[in-house]
Amino acid sequence: MRITVHIDTFECTDVAYAVLWLDRESRKWSREGHAVIDLPEWGTLAYPKGNTRIHGADHDRAICELTGLDLGSPAAPCEGESGLALWYRHAHHVPIIGKWHIQCVDNTESDPENGVFAEGGL
Repeated sequence: MRITVHIDTFECTDVAYAVLWLDRESRKWSREGHAVIDLPEWGTLAYPKGNTRIHGADHDRAICELTGLDLGSPAAPCEGESGLALWYRHAHHVPIIGKWHIQCVDNTESDPENGVFAEGGL
């Protein structure tokens, strides 16, 4: 299952957003589009306490946390679901609060040809 999530509405002087593909089974994500939010191209996911944390591929520090998006639950998320996004722009600082919403849930079984979701990653 791949989920397209849009995160935005951060308190920034510029428009800040990111569009991410989350793969629940592989626990990986990839960046599909972004502005102002400095995210790596891909990384890993963690599912603590009913939330989804987005980590970079090369470190364990959370970049963003999608509160209330429980990808560790057996129940599938639904298009249109939304909640608060906590963007950890700088390590050891208070997160910037924004919102997330699910744009698309793809339940089809398909093997990607290349990229982060292909066998072996990038």
